Amino acid sequence: MRKGILSVKAMITAGLVATALLSGCGNSAQSVKPSESPPATIQPTPESSPSESPSASAEGPASTLNPNTSPQTGDKAILEQIAAMTLEQKVGQLAIIGLEGKSMDKSTESFIQNYHVGGFILFKDNITSANQTLKLLNQLKAANEAVPDSVPLWLSVDQEGGKVNRLPSEFDKTPTARQIASKQNPKYTEAIGSSLGLKIGSLGFNMDFAPVLDINSNPDNPVIGDRSFGSDAETVSLHGLAMMEGITSQGVAAVAKHFPGHGDTSVDSHKGLPVVNKSLNELKNFELLPFEEAIKKDVDAIMVGHLLMKKLDAENPASISPAVITGLLREQLGYDGVIITDDMTMKGLTGGISVGKAAVEAILAGGDILLVCHEYKLQQEALDAVIKSVKDGVISQERLDESVYRVLSLKAKYELSDAAMPAVDTSAINAVVEDSLKAFQAQ
Repeated sequence: MRKGILSVKAMITAGLVATALLSGCGNSAQSVKPSESPPATIQPTPESSPSESPSASAEGPASTLNPNTSPQTGDKAILEQIAAMTLEQKVGQLAIIGLEGKSMDKSTESFIQNYHVGGFILFKDNITSANQTLKLLNQLKAANEAVPDSVPLWLSVDQEGGKVNRLPSEFDKTPTARQIASKQNPKYTEAIGSSLGLKIGSLGFNMDFAPVLDINSNPDNPVIGDRSFGSDAETVSLHGLAMMEGITSQGVAAVAKHFPGHGDTSVDSHKGLPVVNKSLNELKNFELLPFEEAIKKDVDAIMVGHLLMKKLDAENPASISPAVITGLLREQLGYDGVIITDDMTMKGLTGGISVGKAAVEAILAGGDILLVCHEYKLQQEALDAVIKSVKDGVISQERLDESVYRVLSLKAKYELSDAAMPAVDTSAINAVVEDSLKAFQAQ
């Protein structure tokens, strides 16, 4: 009988196969001590202003939350938590940042201690092996846990499979989305998603920037390609949602991307700003369909791309556009979950706007989490700009609290913890995954 990945993960949690998968069970949260680096060198500078002031047109609506889940009528424990938070603690929850190197440094510790950042994202440059990755994530968690009244961290990664592979080489490779969908079996796709969740979860990650819900309809697309499940909405919806279900089954939050759709573009948003000339009706009949299906399934979070949707907002990239984020995603599609920007250091955004101003406009537009992957000075600029804008009344306390509420609610859903992870036997994880996929190999 074929073992399901989820059932095996449950056995791991229960300790029934601890000797097979956990080689370091004697380690506890106390065994990972907070970094003993010198005092932090990066501190909030709320009096410093962004290089450009937010334009009046960037001011978004005062409230975008559903009344049933708003900070006025929502979960009492979360409301009390928000009420007790400082401004810096609240703004910090709206940021996931990258870090330099393969271990904790003083700058990273400073962002934890002084900015109270909500989480981190790791890239291949931060990862050499499973043990090193687990140690780094445990260091981040220990440093955060040492801060009074801290909120457990998002520890995120771009792990799609195929060419977007951040995992250590000890783990078996995952096929591309296109290869996965070619099996024409959503159960296989879900099993692959479960394997991704199991692998990254074993290292301590709790958020995956996947699945890709872009429809690869443009053969000249330089950035999506086989990262997409297909060239039609039905295939992408079917397999994208199956992948999402698999990832989340392992206790890892899934982030669908790149809204409103990066598939019909010929510019890489890492290098420039793609322009999409489709009308709202055209988008609704094609690009938006997989995202609508994900919203029906209560997707944890949606990443908004740096795309200029000319017929929706001729001036602002989607990631900072009130028309796209609040008007389309929140109001028309009815999405009330967490909205995350794509990396705010990408040229598709920063080619025409400072990171500080973009950070403010993203929050005003209705976004919840700023993803700032590179350069400490840019991460500090983004956070300082948001702090100052709240102090100046540009971003209202209500608008800030809405996003904090969404973020804390999602963290509560996944019961995030800063407890250290024990060492994991990657060979045993690979064996579990291989066994779970055997039934599909002949197809």
